[in-house]
Amino acid sequence: MLKFAPILLALAYGYVMVRFSAWRTARELDRNSTELANPILTTHTAAMAKALDIPRIRVHIYEIEPVNGLAAPDGRIFITRGFYQKFQAGEVTGAEMASVIAHELGHVALGHSRRRMIDFSGQNALRTALAMVLGRFIPGVGPWIAGMLTSLIAARLSRTDEYEADAYASALLHKSGIGVEPQKTLFTKLEKLTGARGGSPAWLLSHPKTEERIKAIEANVAKWDAVQK
Repeated sequence: MLKFAPILLALAYGYVMVRFSAWRTARELDRNSTELANPILTTHTAAMAKALDIPRIRVHIYEIEPVNGLAAPDGRIFITRGFYQKFQAGEVTGAEMASVIAHELGHVALGHSRRRMIDFSGQNALRTALAMVLGRFIPGVGPWIAGMLTSLIAARLSRTDEYEADAYASALLHKSGIGVEPQKTLFTKLEKLTGARGGSPAWLLSHPKTEERIKAIEANVAKWDAVQK
């Protein structure tokens, strides 16, 4: 039993840290966000709400500059102020913003936000266990290798979540009449909008490559069209 103590302690530590992080994140979002009220975006969210057969979709603006959207563990959807400013400046269309909202709704509907809380605990335990084992055989660099391996696993899980949220968003956009074209055009803009640059191997990234995401969307639409014929 004692030999499993480090792993059990790592799991307990990870769980406590995730709960604390969720609480701290909720407080931060409450303090620095307001509900989005834009007539153009409201039209799109109303169309998606109708497709989902729910009364409305509430979206909040998180007052930070980086361009991003996020789904909180409690199910709320946020667009950053920086992203909203891109929309106001005409760099992003209303339909493209709707695709972001649909994507974040996908993370909520598929349980990604809550699942990541559990994944984090597991990754923390795995990192600790690997560091202990590798540290015996490769002193000095063992913990570094353990951290790298755990990061690769986390990135792969994240990429899977992104593909799933993309597919959910595509289906919702398709059903609501907005279509998937805005989703694809936004992907082509994201690198410029976020200030990101290429160069990192795809397997090190937490998000799939743009061209791969677009191909996956097109493949899904082709399947839906084939079923309808």
